[in-house]
Amino acid sequence: MSTSIETELSNRMKDAMKARDQRTLDVIRMIRSKILEAKTAKGFSGVVDDALYIDVIAKYTKQMSKAIQEYESQGDRGREMVDQLRFEIDYLSDFLPKKFDVEETRAIVRQKIAELLITDAKKSGQLIGAVMKEHKDSVDAEILKNVVQQELAIIAG
Repeated sequence: MSTSIETELSNRMKDAMKARDQRTLDVIRMIRSKILEAKTAKGFSGVVDDALYIDVIAKYTKQMSKAIQEYESQGDRGREMVDQLRFEIDYLSDFLPKKFDVEETRAIVRQKIAELLITDAKKSGQLIGAVMKEHKDSVDAEILKNVVQQELAIIAG
């Protein structure tokens, strides 16, 4: 994105107000509220930049993903909320870095196995830590865990 996330959200908020798009307005207002919470949190001394926005949006979408599972268990009663939460996650995904797919993750894991000379399946924590250290924003933790287990199982034979 050429403009900052903050500017982009402000522009989208203006457009949503003009279009009377309540769903979009609600999402943007929620993120702005979460940013304000982060700025006023005890111990916050950082700057408000795209990294803060990405962090807040990532945490929020993760919370909403968990909430979807709870609402889905309610059947028809939770369907409307599930639709709203999915909309929010889809809308906010534009602002998050794209995650590696399974094959891209597998390539990184294989490279790290060779780099760290891992031959023991018990070193999965070390391997996951090394990958996350370099690719935290680009790797889905669940996919990484599964790929590491598969690759170490192959090594263990």
